[in-house]
Amino acid sequence: MSAAPLSEIGGGAGWLPEASSFAPRVDRVFDGLLAASAGMALFLTVLTLVILVRYRRGSAGSRKAVRIATWKIETAWIVATTAVFLFFFVQGTSVYLEMRRIPAGIEAINVVGRQWMWDVRYPGGRREFNRLHVRLNTPVRLLLSSEDVIHSFFVPAFRLKQDLVPGKVVEAWFDPTRAGTYMLYCAQYCGTAHAEMTGTVVVLAPDQFAAWEGGRDGGAESGSPGLAGAARGSAIFQKYGCAQCHGDAAGSRAPRLAGVYRGPVRLADGRFVLADDQFLHDAILRAPKCAVAGYAMTMPTYDGVIPEGDVLDLISYIKALPPAPASQVP
Repeated sequence: MSAAPLSEIGGGAGWLPEASSFAPRVDRVFDGLLAASAGMALFLTVLTLVILVRYRRGSAGSRKAVRIATWKIETAWIVATTAVFLFFFVQGTSVYLEMRRIPAGIEAINVVGRQWMWDVRYPGGRREFNRLHVRLNTPVRLLLSSEDVIHSFFVPAFRLKQDLVPGKVVEAWFDPTRAGTYMLYCAQYCGTAHAEMTGTVVVLAPDQFAAWEGGRDGGAESGSPGLAGAARGSAIFQKYGCAQCHGDAAGSRAPRLAGVYRGPVRLADGRFVLADDQFLHDAILRAPKCAVAGYAMTMPTYDGVIPEGDVLDLISYIKALPPAPASQVP
């Protein structure tokens, strides 16, 4: 689909609106750095011009040696610049940690970048291309991955930029604070049609979002309802024969998946790892890398076989599995 007309982009005054909760803090750090850099450039420029004029050839400026302990000047300069640096470091680190500290209890929206489009899959079952709908003043968690090359999910109005590296599952979040339609770009050169890999993020008021979510939005390019992410994952689970080894009736040929998400897993080499999104992603596509202790490695490699979007749906299915009863835990 094509990008939204320019008349739809924005949602407020200013060339680049602040449309997320941490956008104002990012801007304050940027503006502070810009002001400090401009002030230093101005100071050095004026100082240079004064020296050039005052001590030009033939001027009456004194050329006598200045008897000042230079270590005092050097110390003052080092202390001052270090203090300024540490101030901006603390401010920037605080904003960065806020951007990385994802609120608990948020369902993830799966986003797959591929040449040259954004594939968006919602927990409730909708699927869109190059458009993301979110609710105003409600935190949004994104689970992002790439199917081919390096992409970068970039929404300037939210001050959000997250690189997507093939084989990696990364998270990002934002809290939209202003209704409107905002441009989505790929900020990493990804091929001949890189400039066309654009989309929009539509921030809707709660009642409008409920209407869109229920499919009562007049059919405006919002995708079509389908199976929920976990249900799609269940269908994929059956399609690739995963139940033959990981199903409840499979015996002990492979680990049970119920309740495995966010739990400790002991690998064949003796290490314990956390079964997070990245581990499940690797276990599906690159099984030998994630061999579990106590089980023979018979699972084939599905890298290049299962599309990236289907992998994320499989992960959603595994997450939705209820924990196994204690009597069934091996």
